[in-house]
This record gives sequence, structure tokens and C-alpha cells, in this order.
Amino acid sequence: MRFSSRGEVDPFIVMDVMEAARQAEAAGRDIIHMEVGQPATGAPAAARAKLAEALDQPLGYTVGLGLPELRGRIARHYGDWYDQDLDPARVVITSGASGAFLLAFSSLFDNGERVGLGAPCYPSYRQILKAVGLAPIDIETSLERRFQPLPSDIAAHDLAGLIVASPANPTGTMLDHAGLAALADACADRDAALISDEIYHGLEYDQPSVTALQVTDDVYVVNSFSKYFSMTGWRVGWMIVPEDHVRRVERLAQNMFICAPHAAQLVALHAMDCTDELEVNKAVYTTNRGLMMDGLRAAGFDRFAPPDGAFYIYVDVSAHTDDARAFAAEILDGAGVAVTPGLDFDARRGHHWLRFSYAQSTAAIREGLDRLAAFMKAGQS
Repeated sequence: MRFSSRGEVDPFIVMDVMEAARQAEAAGRDIIHMEVGQPATGAPAAARAKLAEALDQPLGYTVGLGLPELRGRIARHYGDWYDQDLDPARVVITSGASGAFLLAFSSLFDNGERVGLGAPCYPSYRQILKAVGLAPIDIETSLERRFQPLPSDIAAHDLAGLIVASPANPTGTMLDHAGLAALADACADRDAALISDEIYHGLEYDQPSVTALQVTDDVYVVNSFSKYFSMTGWRVGWMIVPEDHVRRVERLAQNMFICAPHAAQLVALHAMDCTDELEVNKAVYTTNRGLMMDGLRAAGFDRFAPPDGAFYIYVDVSAHTDDARAFAAEILDGAGVAVTPGLDFDARRGHHWLRFSYAQSTAAIREGLDRLAAFMKAGQS
């Protein structure tokens, strides 16, 4: 049977690592998971209890833009967190951030247009762009500039759009107000669309995240309940779009998805009022972050930008290997620690990098660091 070139996307390597770790566990090994980018915790207990109360009622389709109560609560969230007066009509509830990206790319770009990504970056940006007939353009960043693109990159690469992430996956670095404003201005000067991935907002440590809505309204802002709200498996996110884009995005959402899952929207609505439980989770990541930076340096992994947010550290391992994928396999086999090779995030330079996640319990992080130190010491003896 014939097939489309749209399906010719690269594999998501971290999923292969997860499968190798699962096989090791099935064989009886104890594995510490530093590869997976999801909280070890579940959706807030109070939010799940609210859903249980609602299950006596049929949960059918919602309107395409999402439950009005949830859209209104998200608008209030922008007032609470960022002092932004947001019209709920601009909020679109999506099937996870992945659904938001598909809607954004479909709404903003025509076939073949060039969309910039600051490499290293979340790999699915690149693969979704390819799958919908667009041209992902990797913008090489550096450790010295904390892995973020520069305003000059928009003109230099002749871009129709730019995706920025702050805090970023895999690096955990953030853009400050001035940096984000400069990128927004550069996009406006070139009539390039700006998409701001803010999925890790709420998980920052030394300074608060800046939303792109604080510097411009001419932006698509993508967020999700997966990370701070600890709801990865529920597959619900949101997007803020300019007022004159709402109807076009609504038409796309109606036809592509009908709506985000009703049950997940209800849990998301109530999760937004579970701050105490969510901040306990964040406190664990804060502790883990300090342990990871110290423990990785002690083990010989000392080339990284200290993360501002999220729950990742992206480490230059070129002093130890020219093949990060093989090195990750050696670490899994020899130390029982699963880590992600950088090829997922940067196809050209990722063979020299590993991503370590610290989204697990503190006890698991301590054990993983001890194993990494022993593994590296054994390799040097």
C-alpha cells in the first residue's frame, strides 16, 4: 500500500530508552528513572475527588474551545500569576500541549514555510512541523548563551515563525523579560509568528517565569496541565491566541479533535485550586535540583548550564564519549540509571550530550547519583 512522506518522522529516542528500562525491570533489575520528563506524582487528590463526584453525570462532548468554566479559570490564573487581564474568549482548551502545537502550526503557516527552533529543543516540535508539511529550521544555540535563540536569528534564517520555550526542555533555561521582548520585536519586524511554549511555568526556582503575554499580544502561548499540575496522562492543555485568531483556531479544533477529553477538563479545572499540594511537589524538585547539580559535578558531569526551571539538566559529556546513545546504554546496563541521549534534542550535536531528569522522588535521585558516581569511578580505575 502507498504511504505519505508525512509519516517519515524521526523516532522519539527517549521512548526507546524507556522501553529498554522497562525490559530491564521486567528482568528483575531495579532502575532509577532519570530519562522520563514527567512528574512521579499524580493529579492532585482533591481534583480527582471532584471528578469522582461528577461521574454520575454523562461526560459527553464539550464545545470545541473547551469548558467555559475552565477557560475562565485559566484567564484568572494569568491575573494571579502574571498580573495580566486576559479575556477568557482567547483561551483554547487542547488535547495536551501536543494538540495545541498541531492547531498552532495549522493556523499560522502554509506548506513549506520555515519555522525556527533553538536547538537543542523538544524534539516533537520538529517532527510535528515535518508531518504537517512545514520546514523546521534548527538555530544553533550555545551553553554560553544558555541555549536560547537571539533576535538576529529570525532574519538570518528567513523565518516565517519562531518557537521559544522558557523554561526549556532539555536545558531548563529561561528567557527574562528583556530577552523575550527582543525576540517578540524581531518577529514583529519580520512579520514572523511567535509561539511561546510555557509548559514548565510554575516550575522555576530563583526567579519567576515571564509569559510572552507580558511583552506582546501578537503571540500564540502554549501551556499544559502535564508538568506543574502533574497531569501528564490526562492529556489536557491550553493555548492563548490573538482575538482575531480565535474563530480560525476553533474551526480547526472542532474538526481535528471535536474537544479535549471532558473528564480531563474537569480535573484540570479543580487542579488549579490545589496550590498547597502542587507546591509540595515543587519543593521536591527544588531539593532534587540542588542534589543533581552537586552530584553530577562530583561524578564528573560538570559541563552544563544550571537550570532556571523545569526538571532537567542538559550535560556536555564530550569528555567521556563521542556517542551519547551508546553511553546512555552503558549507564543503564552498568549503573541501572536510565538517561536520555541528546540526539533527541539536537540531531547535529546531540551525540555529545545527555539529559538528566530530576522529576522523581528525592530518595530515587540520591540513589541514582550514588550509582552514577560509582559507575564513573569504576570506568576510571
